[in-house]
Amino acid sequence: MNLLKKTKAVLFAAEAAAVLFLSSCAATQNFDPETTPPETLYNRALDMLLKKREYGKSAKAFDEIDRYYPYSRWALRAQIMEAFAYYVRKDYDESVIVLDRFLQLYPGNSFASYAYYLKALCYYAQISDTERGQKMTQMALDALMEVVRRFPDTPYAEDASKKIVLAQDYLAAKEVNIGRFYLKQNAHIAAMNRFMNVIRNYQTTQHVQEALYRLTETYLILGLDGEAQKSAAVLGYNYPSGQWYARAYDLMKQYVPASIAAERKD
Repeated sequence: MNLLKKTKAVLFAAEAAAVLFLSSCAATQNFDPETTPPETLYNRALDMLLKKREYGKSAKAFDEIDRYYPYSRWALRAQIMEAFAYYVRKDYDESVIVLDRFLQLYPGNSFASYAYYLKALCYYAQISDTERGQKMTQMALDALMEVVRRFPDTPYAEDASKKIVLAQDYLAAKEVNIGRFYLKQNAHIAAMNRFMNVIRNYQTTQHVQEALYRLTETYLILGLDGEAQKSAAVLGYNYPSGQWYARAYDLMKQYVPASIAAERKD
Protein backbone atom coordinates (compact mmCIF):
# COMPACT_ATOMS: atom_id res chain seq x y z
CA MET A 1 0.00 0.00 0.00
CA ASN A 2 1.51 3.33 -1.00
CA LEU A 3 1.82 6.22 1.44
CA LEU A 4 -1.17 8.19 0.17
CA LYS A 5 -3.51 5.20 0.39
CA LYS A 6 -2.18 4.33 3.82
CA THR A 7 -2.74 7.89 5.00
CA LYS A 8 -6.31 7.95 3.73
CA ALA A 9 -7.00 4.63 5.43
CA VAL A 10 -5.67 5.99 8.70
CA LEU A 11 -7.80 9.10 8.49
CA PHE A 12 -10.89 7.01 7.85
CA ALA A 13 -10.06 4.74 10.78
CA ALA A 14 -9.73 7.76 13.01
CA GLU A 15 -13.31 8.71 12.09
CA ALA A 16 -12.34 12.11 10.81
CA ALA A 17 -12.46 11.62 7.06
CA ALA A 18 -15.49 13.84 6.68
CA VAL A 19 -13.72 16.88 8.04
CA LEU A 20 -10.10 16.32 7.16
CA PHE A 21 -10.21 17.17 3.48
CA LEU A 22 -11.39 20.73 3.71
CA SER A 23 -10.05 23.43 1.45
CA SER A 24 -6.36 24.22 1.82
CA CYS A 25 -6.01 26.86 -0.87
CA ALA A 26 -4.16 29.17 1.48
CA ALA A 27 -1.77 26.50 2.75
CA THR A 28 1.29 28.23 1.39
CA GLN A 29 0.62 31.43 3.34
CA ASN A 30 2.22 32.25 6.67
CA PHE A 31 -0.21 32.12 9.56
CA ASP A 32 -0.05 33.56 13.04
CA PRO A 33 -1.29 30.63 15.16
CA GLU A 34 -2.61 32.99 17.80
CA THR A 35 -5.04 34.71 15.43
CA THR A 36 -5.70 32.06 12.76
CA PRO A 37 -8.75 29.82 13.26
CA PRO A 38 -7.78 26.27 14.27
CA GLU A 39 -9.54 24.69 11.29
CA THR A 40 -7.40 26.79 8.95
CA LEU A 41 -4.26 25.71 10.77
CA TYR A 42 -5.44 22.12 10.58
CA ASN A 43 -5.97 22.25 6.82
CA ARG A 44 -2.56 23.81 6.38
CA ALA A 45 -0.92 21.02 8.40
CA LEU A 46 -2.89 18.40 6.52
CA ASP A 47 -1.75 19.86 3.22
CA MET A 48 1.87 19.55 4.34
CA LEU A 49 1.27 15.92 5.28
CA LEU A 50 -0.75 14.63 2.34
CA LYS A 51 0.25 16.78 -0.61
CA LYS A 52 3.74 18.00 0.15
CA ARG A 53 4.79 15.07 2.32
CA GLU A 54 6.66 17.40 4.62
CA TYR A 55 6.20 15.15 7.59
CA GLY A 56 8.38 17.00 10.08
CA LYS A 57 6.80 20.35 9.29
CA SER A 58 3.31 18.93 9.38
CA ALA A 59 3.94 17.36 12.80
CA LYS A 60 5.02 20.72 14.19
CA ALA A 61 2.03 22.42 12.53
CA PHE A 62 -0.37 19.94 14.15
CA ASP A 63 1.36 20.52 17.48
CA GLU A 64 0.70 24.27 17.18
CA ILE A 65 -3.04 23.61 17.05
CA ASP A 66 -2.90 21.66 20.29
CA ARG A 67 -0.80 24.32 21.99
CA TYR A 68 -2.83 27.36 20.90
CA TYR A 69 -6.31 25.80 20.84
CA PRO A 70 -6.15 22.93 23.37
CA TYR A 71 -9.89 22.91 24.02
CA SER A 72 -11.04 22.98 20.42
CA ARG A 73 -12.41 19.95 18.62
CA TRP A 74 -9.44 20.23 16.28
CA ALA A 75 -6.89 19.68 19.05
CA LEU A 76 -7.73 16.01 19.51
CA ARG A 77 -7.45 15.25 15.81
CA ALA A 78 -4.30 17.32 15.60
CA GLN A 79 -2.60 15.18 18.25
CA ILE A 80 -3.46 11.98 16.43
CA MET A 81 -2.27 13.40 13.12
CA GLU A 82 0.92 14.72 14.72
CA ALA A 83 1.69 11.20 15.92
CA PHE A 84 0.89 9.80 12.48
CA ALA A 85 3.16 12.35 10.79
CA TYR A 86 6.03 11.30 13.04
CA TYR A 87 5.22 7.65 12.30
CA VAL A 88 5.43 8.00 8.52
CA ARG A 89 8.62 10.02 9.04
CA LYS A 90 9.97 7.00 10.95
CA ASP A 91 10.46 9.16 14.02
CA TYR A 92 8.91 6.49 16.19
CA ASP A 93 10.06 7.77 19.57
CA GLU A 94 8.38 11.13 19.00
CA SER A 95 5.23 9.43 17.78
CA VAL A 96 5.04 7.30 20.93
CA ILE A 97 5.57 10.37 23.13
CA VAL A 98 2.62 12.14 21.48
CA LEU A 99 0.44 9.02 21.69
CA ASP A 100 1.23 8.43 25.36
CA ARG A 101 0.32 12.02 26.15
CA PHE A 102 -2.94 11.67 24.24
CA LEU A 103 -3.87 8.42 26.00
CA GLN A 104 -3.06 9.86 29.38
CA LEU A 105 -5.29 12.87 28.78
CA TYR A 106 -8.09 11.19 26.83
CA PRO A 107 -8.16 7.44 27.64
CA GLY A 108 -11.85 7.14 26.80
CA ASN A 109 -11.82 9.15 23.58
CA SER A 110 -13.07 7.55 20.38
CA PHE A 111 -9.59 7.95 18.89
CA ALA A 112 -8.01 5.92 21.73
CA SER A 113 -8.31 2.62 19.87
CA TYR A 114 -6.34 4.02 16.96
CA ALA A 115 -3.81 5.62 19.32
CA TYR A 116 -3.08 2.24 20.91
CA TYR A 117 -2.83 0.66 17.47
CA LEU A 118 -0.48 3.30 16.10
CA LYS A 119 1.72 2.98 19.18
CA ALA A 120 1.97 -0.76 18.53
CA LEU A 121 2.90 -0.07 14.91
CA CYS A 122 5.72 2.20 16.06
CA TYR A 123 7.27 -0.69 17.96
CA TYR A 124 6.43 -3.23 15.26
CA ALA A 125 8.22 -1.18 12.60
CA GLN A 126 11.43 -1.45 14.64
CA ILE A 127 11.56 -5.24 14.87
CA SER A 128 15.03 -6.43 13.90
CA ASP A 129 16.29 -9.77 12.63
CA THR A 130 16.66 -12.64 15.09
CA GLU A 131 20.43 -12.30 15.27
CA ARG A 132 19.96 -9.07 17.23
CA GLY A 133 18.26 -8.23 20.48
CA GLN A 134 14.49 -8.61 20.54
CA LYS A 135 13.54 -6.03 23.17
CA MET A 136 11.58 -4.03 20.60
CA THR A 137 9.86 -7.20 19.39
CA GLN A 138 8.65 -7.89 22.92
CA MET A 139 7.42 -4.31 23.25
CA ALA A 140 5.59 -4.66 19.92
CA LEU A 141 4.04 -7.94 21.03
CA ASP A 142 2.86 -6.46 24.34
CA ALA A 143 1.39 -3.41 22.58
CA LEU A 144 -0.33 -5.51 19.92
CA MET A 145 -1.86 -7.78 22.53
CA GLU A 146 -3.08 -4.68 24.37
CA VAL A 147 -4.93 -3.61 21.22
CA VAL A 148 -6.58 -7.03 20.92
CA ARG A 149 -7.51 -7.05 24.60
CA ARG A 150 -8.96 -3.55 24.74
CA PHE A 151 -10.59 -3.34 21.32
CA PRO A 152 -11.37 -6.91 20.20
CA ASP A 153 -14.15 -5.98 17.77
CA THR A 154 -12.22 -3.40 15.76
CA PRO A 155 -10.24 -3.69 12.51
CA TYR A 156 -7.21 -2.70 14.56
CA ALA A 157 -7.51 -5.90 16.61
CA GLU A 158 -7.81 -7.97 13.45
CA ASP A 159 -4.61 -6.56 12.02
CA ALA A 160 -2.87 -6.69 15.39
CA SER A 161 -3.65 -10.41 15.64
CA LYS A 162 -1.86 -11.04 12.35
CA LYS A 163 1.17 -9.08 13.47
CA ILE A 164 1.25 -10.91 16.81
CA VAL A 165 1.98 -14.13 14.92
CA LEU A 166 5.12 -12.66 13.35
CA ALA A 167 6.29 -11.07 16.60
CA GLN A 168 5.94 -14.38 18.43
CA ASP A 169 7.81 -16.14 15.65
CA TYR A 170 10.72 -13.72 15.99
CA LEU A 171 10.87 -14.18 19.75
CA ALA A 172 10.73 -17.96 19.44
CA ALA A 173 13.51 -17.93 16.84
CA LYS A 174 15.66 -15.83 19.13
CA GLU A 175 15.13 -18.23 22.03
CA VAL A 176 16.10 -21.21 19.87
CA ASN A 177 19.21 -19.38 18.64
CA ILE A 178 20.30 -18.65 22.20
CA GLY A 179 19.53 -22.22 23.24
CA ARG A 180 21.73 -23.60 20.45
CA PHE A 181 24.54 -21.29 21.55
CA TYR A 182 24.29 -22.51 25.14
CA LEU A 183 24.23 -26.10 23.91
CA LYS A 184 27.51 -25.59 22.04
CA GLN A 185 28.98 -24.11 25.20
CA ASN A 186 27.87 -27.18 27.18
CA ALA A 187 25.62 -24.94 29.28
CA HIS A 188 22.91 -27.58 29.21
CA ILE A 189 20.57 -26.26 31.87
CA ALA A 190 20.57 -22.78 30.32
CA ALA A 191 19.90 -24.34 26.91
CA MET A 192 17.02 -26.41 28.29
CA ASN A 193 15.42 -23.32 29.80
CA ARG A 194 15.43 -21.59 26.42
CA PHE A 195 13.94 -24.58 24.61
CA MET A 196 11.29 -25.05 27.30
CA ASN A 197 10.36 -21.38 27.03
CA VAL A 198 9.61 -21.85 23.33
CA ILE A 199 7.56 -24.97 24.02
CA ARG A 200 5.53 -23.31 26.77
CA ASN A 201 5.02 -19.83 25.37
CA TYR A 202 5.31 -20.08 21.58
CA GLN A 203 3.48 -23.29 20.78
CA THR A 204 1.91 -21.94 17.59
CA THR A 205 5.22 -20.98 15.98
CA GLN A 206 7.23 -23.09 13.57
CA HIS A 207 10.17 -23.08 15.98
CA VAL A 208 8.51 -25.33 18.55
CA GLN A 209 9.52 -28.37 16.48
CA GLU A 210 13.21 -27.56 16.67
CA ALA A 211 12.84 -26.68 20.34
CA LEU A 212 11.45 -30.16 21.04
CA TYR A 213 14.24 -31.75 19.05
CA ARG A 214 16.92 -29.71 20.84
CA LEU A 215 15.36 -30.58 24.17
CA THR A 216 15.51 -34.26 23.25
CA GLU A 217 19.13 -33.82 22.24
CA THR A 218 19.99 -32.09 25.52
CA TYR A 219 18.29 -34.77 27.64
CA LEU A 220 20.24 -37.49 25.83
CA ILE A 221 23.54 -35.68 26.39
CA LEU A 222 22.72 -35.55 30.11
CA GLY A 223 21.81 -39.24 30.16
CA LEU A 224 18.13 -38.57 30.83
CA ASP A 225 16.86 -41.12 28.33
CA GLY A 226 13.36 -41.27 29.76
CA GLU A 227 12.87 -37.50 29.49
CA ALA A 228 14.32 -37.59 26.00
CA GLN A 229 11.78 -40.23 24.99
CA LYS A 230 8.95 -38.09 26.32
CA SER A 231 9.97 -34.97 24.39
CA ALA A 232 10.57 -37.02 21.24
CA ALA A 233 7.15 -38.61 21.66
CA VAL A 234 5.51 -35.18 21.92
CA LEU A 235 7.34 -34.14 18.79
CA GLY A 236 6.24 -37.29 16.94
CA TYR A 237 2.63 -37.00 18.08
CA ASN A 238 2.26 -33.40 16.96
CA TYR A 239 4.56 -33.38 13.92
CA PRO A 240 4.85 -37.00 12.71
CA SER A 241 5.90 -35.99 9.20
CA GLY A 242 8.26 -33.22 10.20
CA GLN A 243 11.99 -33.27 9.58
CA TRP A 244 12.72 -32.57 13.23
CA TYR A 245 10.90 -35.71 14.34
CA ALA A 246 12.83 -37.75 11.77
CA ARG A 247 16.05 -36.36 13.20
CA ALA A 248 14.90 -37.00 16.76
CA TYR A 249 14.07 -40.61 15.92
CA ASP A 250 17.52 -41.16 14.40
CA LEU A 251 19.09 -39.51 17.42
CA MET A 252 17.18 -41.73 19.82
CA LYS A 253 18.46 -44.82 18.04
CA GLN A 254 22.03 -43.66 18.64
CA TYR A 255 21.60 -43.09 22.36
CA VAL A 256 19.04 -45.56 23.70
CA PRO A 257 19.16 -49.36 23.59
CA ALA A 258 18.02 -51.00 20.38
CA SER A 259 15.04 -52.57 22.14
CA ILE A 260 13.75 -49.17 23.20
CA ALA A 261 14.27 -47.75 19.71
CA ALA A 262 12.36 -50.69 18.23
CA GLU A 263 9.54 -50.14 20.73
CA ARG A 264 9.43 -46.45 19.80
CA LYS A 265 9.14 -47.36 16.14
CA ASP A 266 6.16 -49.64 16.80
